[in-house]
Amino acid sequence: MTRSKTGVGRRSLTFDPRLAIGLALVAGSVAGVVALVSAADTTTEVLAAGEHLAPGERIDRDDLVVLDVRLGAAADNYLVPAKVPAEGLVVSRSVGEGELVPLAAVGRADSERLAPLVLEVHGSLAASVQPGTRVDVWAAPELEGGRFGPPAVIAGGATVVRLVTSDSIVSASETTAVELLVPKSRIARVLEAAANADALSIVPAAIPVR
Repeated sequence: MTRSKTGVGRRSLTFDPRLAIGLALVAGSVAGVVALVSAADTTTEVLAAGEHLAPGERIDRDDLVVLDVRLGAAADNYLVPAKVPAEGLVVSRSVGEGELVPLAAVGRADSERLAPLVLEVHGSLAASVQPGTRVDVWAAPELEGGRFGPPAVIAGGATVVRLVTSDSIVSASETTAVELLVPKSRIARVLEAAANADALSIVPAAIPVR
């Protein structure tokens, strides 16, 4: 009796999907651990006070020291070198010597003469009115009979910070909320015009180059 040469002692090889799933899970777990360790080892350059900083004090880059720290997502809450403008900053609350400088503890140096203010303007704005644009705020006082008096500039040289456009449900008219940096000497006049429901307009201070 002869035996077939092709059938003796051979086992058929089959692919087990459970093995592939197990290997994928192990690989994913290893990759996750590596990513976690790498993130934990990542440092961020943030600024610390070289000496005690008092509220109202003007500081520049030379008053701060760079530290490499591991803060993770919390790093977004602290001052980094790239966020120190050439004109410096103003301290708004006390920061101890060697302490990391929170973003909430400093403000722009020009905040001593400018203040942010949000105004609502009915209708559309000029296309050139974008964040960073220098504008003048005009107001026309409301008169009897639904008429308005002659407009006049109530705040010149304001700067647009941001635009927020929304549809009014009550009046079904488009209202544009504009955040401006307005000279502090004109804040009272602008607020008065807004409180009196004067017709407010925002006009670019210069014609853009196209």
